[in-house]
Amino acid sequence: MTAFLGKNRFQSARSPRTPVRGRLRTYRTFWSALWLGLILLLGGAWSVPAAARDRRIPNFIVILADDMGYGDLGSYGATRHRTPNLDRMAAEGVRLTSFYAPSPVCTASRASLLTGCYARRVGMHKDVQNRLVLYPGSPTGLNPEEVTIAEALKPAGYATAIIGKWHLGDQPEFLPTRQGFDYYFGLPYPNNMGVKNPRHKFPPLPVLRGETVIETEPDQAYLTKRYTEEAIAFIEKNRNRPFFLFLAHTMPHDPLAVSPRFAGKSNNGLYGDVIEELDWSVGEILKTVARLKIDDQTLILFTSDNGGDERRPGTNGPLRGGKMSTFEGGLRVPCIIRWPGKLRGGQVCDELTTGLDLMPTFLRLAGVPLPSDRIIDGVDIWPVLSSCAPSPRKVFYYYALGDLQAVRAGKWKLHVSPKASPELYDLVQDVGETTDVASQSPGVVRRLQELLEQAKEDIGDGARQGKNQRAPGLVEQPRFLTSPE
Repeated sequence: MTAFLGKNRFQSARSPRTPVRGRLRTYRTFWSALWLGLILLLGGAWSVPAAARDRRIPNFIVILADDMGYGDLGSYGATRHRTPNLDRMAAEGVRLTSFYAPSPVCTASRASLLTGCYARRVGMHKDVQNRLVLYPGSPTGLNPEEVTIAEALKPAGYATAIIGKWHLGDQPEFLPTRQGFDYYFGLPYPNNMGVKNPRHKFPPLPVLRGETVIETEPDQAYLTKRYTEEAIAFIEKNRNRPFFLFLAHTMPHDPLAVSPRFAGKSNNGLYGDVIEELDWSVGEILKTVARLKIDDQTLILFTSDNGGDERRPGTNGPLRGGKMSTFEGGLRVPCIIRWPGKLRGGQVCDELTTGLDLMPTFLRLAGVPLPSDRIIDGVDIWPVLSSCAPSPRKVFYYYALGDLQAVRAGKWKLHVSPKASPELYDLVQDVGETTDVASQSPGVVRRLQELLEQAKEDIGDGARQGKNQRAPGLVEQPRFLTSPE
């Protein structure tokens, strides 16, 4: 039996999951219906951006690495391993240098990316047992009342798939097939949550196709290759219709693994081998859309779910901190977007953008309205992508485990802690957050503290509930997908 924590404050009379059907039946005459249809059609055509009125509304491919650092790509300064396909993407598209993952950890970041909302707003900042991410058999998951990118695009005729890591709940009620995705292949949580983990007693790591476990404890050396093959098959099958593909790689999350073809080929050990295989995967996707002649209809975006783990050979470049940290290295991640004919190649843009902004941007390009019955934290950043116009995002909040630890507005970033004085950094002059200038700019500190207070009231902080915070999904009797050994 499924229960949900509290009521959805934004539930409308008509669920956002229910397609609009039969409205014209309420009109008494054929001519009334006809005129209404013409008005809606013409009005919609003018409101949809030119990119979406082309031969076909665009395809979207989001490729997400797991724990990749800001400095792990050649176009972001990497020198010890090679990423020629991603470097080509950057040369042919847009490279963002102030793009933020919504959270420094996996579950929260993915929930935000898919819903356009801070994880704290949708209750996915931690599970009910106060753990940072969801574990096998967790009773918590993304509330089915939330609307994902996949779900919002489906009424516009999109085929939708996620291939790779999900990590938003492993109970049937929370699986991707219940969240707007037509197809799912991959792991329901990280690759370290199986029987081979020496620190925990986990059940066997499952591989799912749809909602069915098809194998356990897979050979992780072939995960990147298998995901890539599945992604190509989905693209080929849906070449003649718009599609949204979320290719969420397991790597380079620990434990690292790479196929024999790439083993020992980089100058950066196993980690570098893994990055080079991920780059190969991107190249295979690029080849596929070119071969199918849908290159100019397909927006491809590559990024990471959070910053790199500082305990490994990857790098966050000049940034301080890493995964689980709210310093820049924990959330500022590489982001490259390519769309031939729509995005001018070779652009480098330092405007403030985040993973929260993908949903509003994609829906705008597809001519699909945002859900109107709930708060969405993301903003449409198409002007930034297309011409590096000033970002409509003015503020970004840094949450970790539901605690509001920092805020950025413009070039200024304020860190706060109950145990220490606020620290202020000028991210334009000091991207490494080395010099606290709070004493020199007390007015800026006060202004950012006011923004923090607004977020605490709205979304919450620690034990303080936000007035517009929504509930996660919760099942009363969770079960493992596989039997414990």
